[in-house]
Amino acid sequence: MMRFVLFILFASLLAACSSSSFYLQGIRGQMDLLERSQPIQEILGSTQDEVLKKKLERVISIRNFASRELGLPDNSSYRNYANIGRRFVLWNVFATPELSLQPRQWCFPIAGCVNYRGYFDEADAREEAARFAAAGDDVYVGGVPAYSTLGYFNDPLLSTFIRYPDTEVARLVFHELAHQVAYAKDDTVFNESFAVTVEEEGVGRWLAAQNDTVLSTLVAHTRSRLTKVYAGDESDAVKRVEKATALASMRADYAALKNQWGGFGAYDNWFAQGPTNAGLAAVGLYSQKVPDFRALLASVDGDLPRFYAKVKALAELSGKAERNKALAAAVAPVRASASANPVPDAPEAE
Repeated sequence: MMRFVLFILFASLLAACSSSSFYLQGIRGQMDLLERSQPIQEILGSTQDEVLKKKLERVISIRNFASRELGLPDNSSYRNYANIGRRFVLWNVFATPELSLQPRQWCFPIAGCVNYRGYFDEADAREEAARFAAAGDDVYVGGVPAYSTLGYFNDPLLSTFIRYPDTEVARLVFHELAHQVAYAKDDTVFNESFAVTVEEEGVGRWLAAQNDTVLSTLVAHTRSRLTKVYAGDESDAVKRVEKATALASMRADYAALKNQWGGFGAYDNWFAQGPTNAGLAAVGLYSQKVPDFRALLASVDGDLPRFYAKVKALAELSGKAERNKALAAAVAPVRASASANPVPDAPEAE
């Protein structure tokens, strides 16, 4: 309760600043979630929705697994449920200059600087994106089914994702709980890459399988191609043509994959908006350092508590440059060992 009171007092101060409308919509949105939140056990005893009941029972086992087997916080987060009556809880706005993959950054009290702005109302998000687009930026608006308050509040399960397949619910719960383990202020790439690593490891342990990395692979290839284009000496006109070619090629590669999948449109929503520099940047923020974090996890033989301790120590360093240098040094022995002892090719079938 004290945290909530302090939050409201703090919010009243924010209302006096130039970004008052942005902060106030965030405050209203968070308060609405808390007011709608109910303990899962109460809902199980009262709901007539058998599908919801089965999903909530399944989530209880996922939530317990997260703390028991993955060492994630054992608190009240994701032990309540809130029906919010819309597809997403937030819409994040990403923006990049026309010929750059560097996302714009916004700085806030408590959370520090991040590479997106979150809105509880889709119309507000698209209005903000339109302002950047009108100024010449590439923009991307991404719906968010869940988010973390970093342990400041007891984050509830939401109707936005409760009916997802069990693996996707588990992925979201693991990801958001990971943000409560370690958080580096002003370093979106570090924070999201760490959380993605935890979700992948958690889902891997949950199902003894790895997640599908197709989109990340496509994005990484296109980012590499465009990075060279934007850094080149050609005119902006030439760069625009090469940019369009690279993005069209990415869309064609995805279409070919869809055909292999029998038409399953796993990433149709993402491609529907572009792809654009901002969309590529959004994916990059979540995946850029995942290989480093997986190497760091390997350095402690998959021991998650030891892994979390190392990540916390990195998060407490004073800045990105120092943090990146320390992370690179920590995973260098793992990379060297992997290079010295490559996995042998599988023998050919006779």
